[in-house]
Amino acid sequence: MKKILVYLVVFALISTFAVGCSSGGGGGAEKESKPEVVKIGVLFPFSGSMAALGEENFRGAEIARLVRNKQGGLWGKQIEFVKADAPDATAAVAEADRLINKEGMKVIIGSYSSSLSYAASEVAERNGVIYWEVGGISDPITSRGYKYLFRTVPTGSSFGIQAVKFAKAIAPDIGVKPEEMKIAIVHEDSMYGTTVGENAKAEAERQGLDLVEMVAYSAKTNDLSSVILKLKAANPDVLIATSYITDTILFWRQARELNFYVKAAIGTGAGYAMRDFAEAVGDDVNRIFNVDFPQLDTNPEFAKGIDEFKKLYEETFGEPPKSGHSLVAYAGALILWDVMEKAGSMDPEAIRKAALEVDIPDGETAVGFGCKFAGPDAENAGQNIKAYPLVAQWKNQKLVTVWPEEAAAGEIELPMKPWE
Repeated sequence: MKKILVYLVVFALISTFAVGCSSGGGGGAEKESKPEVVKIGVLFPFSGSMAALGEENFRGAEIARLVRNKQGGLWGKQIEFVKADAPDATAAVAEADRLINKEGMKVIIGSYSSSLSYAASEVAERNGVIYWEVGGISDPITSRGYKYLFRTVPTGSSFGIQAVKFAKAIAPDIGVKPEEMKIAIVHEDSMYGTTVGENAKAEAERQGLDLVEMVAYSAKTNDLSSVILKLKAANPDVLIATSYITDTILFWRQARELNFYVKAAIGTGAGYAMRDFAEAVGDDVNRIFNVDFPQLDTNPEFAKGIDEFKKLYEETFGEPPKSGHSLVAYAGALILWDVMEKAGSMDPEAIRKAALEVDIPDGETAVGFGCKFAGPDAENAGQNIKAYPLVAQWKNQKLVTVWPEEAAAGEIELPMKPWE
């Protein structure tokens, strides 16, 4: 019995040695045959109330990844995404930490929502990791003097300011003098809505316009009737509104029920940019404006590559883009690939240095505006100072860019039609 046990032990040792030798040589061969990849974290709300636009932003980044990989990727390596779902700010912090400290990410692309971006980018900054924002617009994101945060899209303040400037420009179209035009502002009360709303208010005051009402509410509400009745009592000529998709749909359904009418309604991104909005309210969407990222129906001479993007989107996902959010995420990710290529490695310091050297002229991207990041000593460190929003209008349930003139793909139609 003892001999048998000795033989078994000896056999096991020989087998282990043989396997070890084999796996040593074979393992090396397997590693050599497996293609190298560049892993990048992507943090968006893939679940919860913001999932629709979170997914749309991700799709834009995904198309940019596929395009770059067909061109050879980065440094001859294919780009691979490591996804993180952040339905709220608490999850954004936890997922950013996971991507960095468990998955080893040195670069994270995010995140559509301003509150998510604000929370997750703090984790990235603390760990010396690049956070590349392609959707969140609230000004405080880039007002903290961060070194590793870069944002390719316009700020929320510019949305509010642009909305008021446009309202003043269309005064003759709705039959009022600018100084006599009554404006109301309504916004959801997160960082996004508050930033846009407060800047719209400040700009209206600078322009000497008559602000007759300003109302904030929670985007999680299931009843906006009291908000609408308050606005109706103020009887504005123009409404400037900021909301996500579910509250945008709710607002306009209840506006019809309560017969709240304005001569011009100007949304400011998010829900007002979604095809889901048009599908939910039908023809009631027509003639509503949206101050936002460049939309899909923008003059292609102004936004080079926009038609190619739309084609790639349909080929990839089997349907047209749902909003311009995917377009700006696509354009922002393409800039990141060029920055990383120039950096030559995943080293955040090298990427940061390359990003600060970016200077893309207007008219050379699929969104029209160029790109140049504010330096670390600026009040808006990491912000693309060449980015600005455009104005589109819903026509036949499609968003068509109408202002400024060089970006326009259609004419302004006013006033809004009363409820039928």
